[in-house]
Amino acid sequence: MKKLPEIYRRRYIPDEIKWLKDDIILRYEPGKILVTRWKTLNCKTDFATGTSVFFIDKHIKVSKLRDKDGNLCKWYCDIVEMVETPEKITYNDLLFDVVQLPDGEVRVVDIGEAADAYEQGLITKDQLLCGMHATDALLACIRDGSFEEMKKQVDEAEQMQCD
Repeated sequence: MKKLPEIYRRRYIPDEIKWLKDDIILRYEPGKILVTRWKTLNCKTDFATGTSVFFIDKHIKVSKLRDKDGNLCKWYCDIVEMVETPEKITYNDLLFDVVQLPDGEVRVVDIGEAADAYEQGLITKDQLLCGMHATDALLACIRDGSFEEMKKQVDEAEQMQCD
């Protein structure tokens, strides 16, 4: 059986790279899609577990967050840049986030952090523009209803068994 790559998360604020050693890869197609199941790294009061689908070519990670009892807390979308090698996947969090609450309310968060990261030289102009374009595209998907298909893929991933 082919060994799956390790997953790392790169954050710019705070500046850190973390090995997500406990994340379970459910599916991986380089350059296209990565599906993971995970538990929070640090104790959180609002959610405990999640399933994520990285739409690599769209720079979007869609996560379904659940509390310790398994109830849906929210849909959380990170705008990401993927760096893939056969041994390692690093996703750079580009700081733009879109949250959809169970009642359908949508919030865009951390735009100021993206601007700060650019001003501080932590991200490049290309990364800032990528983040802006991907956020705009995600919001268009939410408006036109195609985000429901992305959420459906996460729902299907929740049913996947681990190898």
